[in-house]
Order: sequence, then C-alpha cells, then structure tokens
Amino acid sequence: MGGIGDALLLVSLCGLCTFLTGISLSAIATNGAMKGGGPYYLIGRALGPEVGVSIGLCFFLGNAVAGALYVLGAVETFLKALPSAGIFTETTTKVNGTVSEPIQSISTHDLQIYGIVVTIILCFIVFGGVKMINRVAPAFLIPVLFSIFCIFIGIFLAKKDDPAPGVTGLSLESFKDNWSSDYKNTNSAGIPDAEGNVHWNFHALVGLFFPAVTGIMAGSNRSASLEDTQRSIPIGTLAATLTTTVLYLVSVLLFGAVATRDKLLTDRLLTATIAWPFPAIIHIGIILSTLGAALQSLTGAPRLLAAISNDDILPVLNYFKVAEGSEPYMATLFTAFICMGCVIIGNLDLITPTVTMFFLLCYSGVNLSCFLLDLLDAPSWRPRWKFHHWSFSLLGASLCIVIMFLISWSFTVVSLALASLIYYYVSIKGKAGDWGDGFKSAYFQLALRSLRSLGANQVHPKNWYPIPLIFCRPWGKLPENVPCHPKLADFANCMKKKGRGMSIFINILDGDYHERAEDAKAACKQLDTYINYKNCEGVAEIVVAPNMSEGFRGVVQTMGLGNLKPNIVVMRYPEIWRRENLKEIPGRFVGIINDCIVANKAVVIVKGLDEWPNEYQRQYGTIDLYWIVRDGGLMLLLSQLLLTKESFESCKIQVFCIAEEDTDAEGLKADVKKFLYDLRMQAEVFVIAIKSWDVQPENGSQPDESKEAFTAAQQRVADYLAEIKETAKKEGTPLMADGKPVIVNEQQVEKFLYTTLKLNSTILRYSRMAAVVLVSLPPPPVSHPAYCYMEYMDLLVDNLPRLLMVRGYRRDVVTLFT
Repeated sequence: MGGIGDALLLVSLCGLCTFLTGISLSAIATNGAMKGGGPYYLIGRALGPEVGVSIGLCFFLGNAVAGALYVLGAVETFLKALPSAGIFTETTTKVNGTVSEPIQSISTHDLQIYGIVVTIILCFIVFGGVKMINRVAPAFLIPVLFSIFCIFIGIFLAKKDDPAPGVTGLSLESFKDNWSSDYKNTNSAGIPDAEGNVHWNFHALVGLFFPAVTGIMAGSNRSASLEDTQRSIPIGTLAATLTTTVLYLVSVLLFGAVATRDKLLTDRLLTATIAWPFPAIIHIGIILSTLGAALQSLTGAPRLLAAISNDDILPVLNYFKVAEGSEPYMATLFTAFICMGCVIIGNLDLITPTVTMFFLLCYSGVNLSCFLLDLLDAPSWRPRWKFHHWSFSLLGASLCIVIMFLISWSFTVVSLALASLIYYYVSIKGKAGDWGDGFKSAYFQLALRSLRSLGANQVHPKNWYPIPLIFCRPWGKLPENVPCHPKLADFANCMKKKGRGMSIFINILDGDYHERAEDAKAACKQLDTYINYKNCEGVAEIVVAPNMSEGFRGVVQTMGLGNLKPNIVVMRYPEIWRRENLKEIPGRFVGIINDCIVANKAVVIVKGLDEWPNEYQRQYGTIDLYWIVRDGGLMLLLSQLLLTKESFESCKIQVFCIAEEDTDAEGLKADVKKFLYDLRMQAEVFVIAIKSWDVQPENGSQPDESKEAFTAAQQRVADYLAEIKETAKKEGTPLMADGKPVIVNEQQVEKFLYTTLKLNSTILRYSRMAAVVLVSLPPPPVSHPAYCYMEYMDLLVDNLPRLLMVRGYRRDVVTLFT
C-alpha cells in the first residue's frame, strides 16, 4: 500500500531509530559490569529505580506480547502452507467487491488452538534452560539463512507470470508503478476489502512494521548468560541492526520491481511464491524464524522479570525471585500465561501496536539514559565503546517519541499513562534503592552550579530564605533513643513558607573523635530517621568535640557552603538550669549567644517548647511582637511565616514598640504603621513607654508575682557576687567568673534586673493570653558574669508559657519592594 517510496522511508526511519538505540545501548553496556535484566538494568542504574522498574515492566509486557505475535505469525504461515491442517472452516474475502479472485482467510479459532499448543511446546524448551536453547538455536538459524538465499535467487530467476500470475520479474515498469503509495481499506484479517473497516496510512504501517526491528535487545535480555557482555552486546547488537536494515532496504527495492501492486497486496506469502526452487523452503524458514523470535521473547522476558524482582524494589514481585544461576520458572509460567492470553485474541494487527509502544518506550529510556550520562560526564562514566555522543542519544529518544505518536496518539497516551502509574506505585510502595543513578548525579552538579552562581555576596532580601541551624543538644537528658526534642522539628517547619527551605539539625558528642566516630555515625542515622519521621526538610549532622562550647564554635564557623550557610541558630531555652542546679549552663548558654553574634548569625531561643503546637492543634488569639531594637525585620518575618501554618492562620499580629517616656508615641506609631504597610504586613501597632532606669519599682506598678521574682533574683545575684568576690580575695586574683575576668557594676546589674522586670510586667499585662510572644533578645552585657545574664533572662521569661526571643543580625531580611 505504501509503495516503494514510503516503504524505503519506513525502513530507514525504523532502522535509524534502532541503530541510534544500539549505539546508546553499547555505550552503557560497556561502562562496567552488567548483570541480568538487560535494558532494565541499564535504565535503572542510569535513571533510578522508579524509572527503571516502570520502563522495565513495560518492556517485559512488550516481550511477552511479542511472543504471542511471533507464535501467531508461525501458525498463520503453517496454516497457509497446509490448509488441510485447519480444524475450522476458512472464510472467503472479496477483493475489490467481487469474488473473482477469492482470498482464503484463516479461521481465528485455528490460530488460537495451534497458538496455545505452540506456546506450551516453546515453554518446555525454555524450561530446559539456556543450554537447551543454545542447542536448538542452529536449528532455527540455518534454515532461515538458507530461505533468505532462496528468496533472492527466486527474485532474479522470476519471469513474467512465472512462477505465478502477477509476477513480472525484475521490471523497471513495475518499479515505477509501485513507487507511489495507494492506501486501501482492509478487513480485520488484514485482507484488502473496499468495505473493510480498517483504514491504512503511513502511520499505521510504522506500527505494523516496527516489531520487525525489535530484536536488538535479544542479546542484552540474556546479559546474565553472556560470557563477556562488554564485547558481545555492542558487536552483536550493531551488526544485527545494520545487517537486517540493509536486507529490508534491498528487499523493498527488489520486491517493488518483481510483481504488480495487486499481487503484492493479495499474496501475503509472496516470498514463498517466488522462492527457488519451491515454496515449502520459505514456509519452513518463516515458521522457524518466527518460532525462534518467539523463543527469544519467552527466554528474555522471564529473565527480565526475575531481574526486577531480585532487586527487591517491589515486594509484590517477590514471587518471581530466583537465586543466581537458577532458571526463573515462576516468571516463565507468568510470561507464558500472558502470551497465551494474547494468542487467544488471534489478531496480529491488534497486537502489533501494543508491542511497538512498549518497545519504543524502552528504547527511549535507553537513549535518555545514555544522553544523561553523556551530558553529566561523571568521573565514573568511561565506556569502552567510544563511538557515541549525547546528540545521537537525544536524537534517538526524540525519534522514539515521534514514532510513538505517528503510530497512534491514543496508544502512546495509554502506554505513557501505564508507565507513569507504575512509576507512582514504585515511588509510594517501593523500597528505596541507591544505585548511583544519573538523576542524583544531575542533582549534585545542579547544586554545585547553583552554589557557584550564588557567589559569596550577601543574598538580596527578596531572595532571603531562613536556613535554621537547629541545635538539638538538650540542656539536660532526653529518654534513650530520642535524638532530639520532639517539638523542635515542628518549630523548624514553622520557619518555612509552604515547607520550602532546609534545616540543619546539629548535635554535639563530647569526647575524642577517634574513639566516638562510630557513635557519631549511629547518632546521625538516628537523627536522620527522626527528621524523616517528622516530615521536615532537613539534614542531620553530628560533631564530636572535647566539649559542647568548642564543638558549637567550630560548627558556627564552618557549617555550610557559600551562601548556603545557616543564618539562624535555633535552640531551646534552658528552663531547667536552676531547678536541677546545672551550674555549667549559664556559661555555655551565653557563650553560644556570643559566638552567634561574632559569626553574624541570627538567634531564636524558644521558651515553652513542650507546649508548642503541632500542625493539627489550631491556635486562636494574637501573635504579639515586642520590638525593642532593630533586627533587620527578622521578628516581623517570623510572625508572617507563623501565619502561613494551619495552626496559627487564625491569629492576628500585634506589634508593641517599647520606647522611653519622652518619645513621641504618636509619631513613632505612625512611622511603624507606614513601615509595616510598605512591607505588605497587616498588624495592629501599640507604643508602650517604660522607665527603664528606675531602680526601685513603683508601688502597684507590677504584679505581686513579678515583685517576688525580682526580689528573689536580687538576692541570688547578691549571693553570687559575694561568693566570687570571696573566692577572688582568698586566691588573690582578679574577679573571675566562668574562667574569665569580669567587671561587676552592682548598680548596673540592678538596672538590668529592673529593666527586664518592667518588660516582663508589660508582656504579662498585654499578652498573657497571646498564642505566642516574640521579643527582642538583649545581648549579653560585656564583662558581666554569665550567671547574671541568666538571671536577667529568667526574670524576662517568668510566667510566660510560650515565648520566642529573637536577635537578628547586621542586615535586612525583608524588603520594601516586590
């Protein structure tokens, strides 16, 4: 129907597709040892287990269905050669609406019965193993080669109407008449019929012919049985592809010149009719050729399924697992079941598009794998086969997709949908497998390029993302096998917008690195499991150091790369330090804050972490901000991020500006409102004036519990100062605290205590019922004992159930412009 012109284009298109795929296959197959599974093994190790399994299972189905295609072809040829073997009555098809030249069409029931019998016989051969298949292979190959020889001899010996009417011998006139296309309708059996319901065009011929070039994977399907895959697969695959393509092209030219168009359309076994010395040789050759191809399919498909099962990605395929070197009997039975199901359909023209789609999907996967590996050019990519280039692989993959849509867009959509469903199922139910696939290599290179493109300059506020360093080490002890406070990950998720961003969970083990290296690995794995369990985007890091202070100092200096360094340190407030008399905590706590200030890291300290809500606990009320010092807008940004979470989305923001009594309150309020408006933030603004330097509290200005806390703090500080003074006097040294010289101005200490008392009283007055309170974190005063600073902090957070103390750093994290 297509004529010589369309036929040459068809063969060239399909041949180019398989040749490019063969080049890609050769490159991947020679890049290291290749185990069983053929194309599945290659694709899976290049594109990852999800893609490998989805395409591998489709390719398995394609091979199983192809087995039925070849079996039906053998049976049809047999019944054509020996009509008396038919059990049921053949049907007569009219040609051009008449019965002057009736064509006998084989009964579908005969195809089904003989097809099932042949499939069972082939299965017995496959059960005999690779050795038996190799023994019977010459019995299939030699007659096929001899029949091809007889066909070409017959073509050159043919004369007009000899050996049959419609044969012209090699004629230029016939060549010209058959050059152009003349597509006709056919019936369901493929016989030309003017009233047939099957319309043919070039696209349909591609789907019909392509299974003839799908044998290039036969060698790779049996990769586990090959002695030297790196030599056998490239030579065998490309030699077979070139040889068959040349034979197809020559056959198109010769057959187009040896018979009339009607003869070519109506004689479905013209090769047998024209062969020398008699047709029976060709009948035997076709039968053995198709049976050999069916045997290859029934041999390769079970091994492919067994290879997928042995990788233990999908538990549902565990039934098909086999030990190394064993025969995949269960997989063979399953393949035979699928093959016989397709044989029962009994129609070659319905089966071939399905086979074509699955094979093309596999070929595109092989080409994409080679394209990705070539493009990434990782150090491990060193194939022995040098004649390859990423452009060839990309062209091959594109050609596969184009051919799929040429054949049938509906079949293409169905096959892609099936592969996508398998991919989704594997990603949900499959076990994780790290095969060093190309996608991870691509992610790695993309990360490196992105990191270089970010440079070392500061990120613009519009592109600023919080990268919190979550300090997991507790100020006490956690239960065994609990690597981190259960609510720290919940709080880390609240610092991200729609879950985007990365958190770094860090823990520090005290001791010698050489002695505790294995402990660090186990702790890192445990912490990583915790992060995954909490559905938090983050990574776990464990550092071994002589003590916590030195470990944290090293972490805050070196953690991260370029502009992907953590910019916020998050830790829990040490509420237990006085209750459990942990005297070392004040020095460590102050040291961490000072390290963050020196390293220019923002600090967020969470008080009341035990009561922090998870994603299902909805909060009502307000988010109150006590804005004391300029922090680059970090406190405002955190409040906005909290509102994006379901637990806080019903809350409203209130901003309290703490100012001196002589400050223009209305002017300050107007300035802050304008600032918030420019930042696209909605909040109610209050200005509160306090006397920060009044040493003695006024009567009635503070709640009774605040007065009691203030008095108790005064007494504890006085006792502590007396103790260190006594120690310095006895030892004859300067005043020392935490191993460092300090300068104590008792009047200044008193002022700090009263300032924090006033701030605590103000927060209790206005925000006792707030969902969460954010307050600026005052820096530790220079040369003050750490113990005194902890007293200031305890007085600030007293009676506040949920509080965030925030200290920004020397830059803006919000911008006025979009």
